Amino acid sequence: MASRFSEVRLKPDPTDGASGYGVSAFRWTMLALLVCSVPLAAQQPDRARTEALAARAGERLQALQREADRLASQESSVLADLEKLEIDRQLKAEQLKQIDAEAAKVARDLAALNTRLTSLQGEEAAARPELRARLVELYKLGEARYVRVLLSTRDLRRVGEATRTVAALAKLDRDRIAAHQRTVADLQTTRKTLEERRRRLASVRGDAQMAQTAVERAAAARNALVHDIDQRRDLNAQWAGELQAAQQKLQAALRDVNAANPEPATLNPLPLKPFKGDLDWPSSGTVRGRFGRGARANGLEIDTADGASVRAVHDGVVAFAGLFAGFGNLVIVDHGAQAFTLYGDLLEVAVARGARVDRGQPIGSAGATPSGVPGLYFELRVDGQPVDPLQWLRKE
Repeated sequence: MASRFSEVRLKPDPTDGASGYGVSAFRWTMLALLVCSVPLAAQQPDRARTEALAARAGERLQALQREADRLASQESSVLADLEKLEIDRQLKAEQLKQIDAEAAKVARDLAALNTRLTSLQGEEAAARPELRARLVELYKLGEARYVRVLLSTRDLRRVGEATRTVAALAKLDRDRIAAHQRTVADLQTTRKTLEERRRRLASVRGDAQMAQTAVERAAAARNALVHDIDQRRDLNAQWAGELQAAQQKLQAALRDVNAANPEPATLNPLPLKPFKGDLDWPSSGTVRGRFGRGARANGLEIDTADGASVRAVHDGVVAFAGLFAGFGNLVIVDHGAQAFTLYGDLLEVAVARGARVDRGQPIGSAGATPSGVPGLYFELRVDGQPVDPLQWLRKE
């Protein structure tokens, strides 16, 4: 029957006249083209999406490269600051060393002065009885001492000598007392000067220590900043590597789009992590509840208009769409590598489980939060753990 049917189908239609065979061939050609056009038509959306993803990956790679250049420039500047701080630290350390040496010298001088003052005070105490006796004798002689000496001298030729002797002894005593008093006064003045100097050195030393501590803290902060920059550069390089790998997959998918049996394209070839700080907001509005606060501390509560459009922040596959206790209508989008975004308190859900969504694609509309006001609950999980979405969303 099959062969006979083929024979009948291949025979020309008598009504077609001489052109019968040509018309049949034309019909079969059109049928074949129609069959072939089905996968080609199906491939067009995939091709457009793949090209868009490749373009987005390229743009993000350029942004990461600019960030890498900025980090390199910042690190160079910080390293230059570190060199200056190291020189300043050495200067402060040398200054402090000199101040300590000067303070030690002042302390030694003060100790020597105190020893000298104690010695002089001892000498004064020992000589005080003799000096007092001599002063008493001089006082007794009074203004008429020369007359008394003259009267007490039997030999008139020795009167002048005796008078000069008494006057010389009195002058020596007075000079000795005055010199001792001047020495003690000078020592006390010098001690006061050294005490003041020691206090000033202590103040200067305190200032120098504070300056050195400030320099060391600044250097430590710069070192920490260099470490942070190195970590960010390593993370930047890791993200760039992930994006390059994704871009290669996209290029391979584009090459296979027109092949006879193309392999199915990856549902989410772009990883989420390289887009940290560059994700679009799921809806317009202001943040009412922050991450780590309130009853639903794993995400954000965004104050948005009732019925406002809620969009996917990144490409992925819908893992859940429906009612969920505590979150109302909830959509969970799987972005691969244990990365998920959650959109709760939705008025309506516009996607179904298993659907592929693109970045910016509407997935529903905002409804009412548990407090009764319009809003959206948004949660972001990376490596399966909740993270602060504000660190991943683009700064507006």
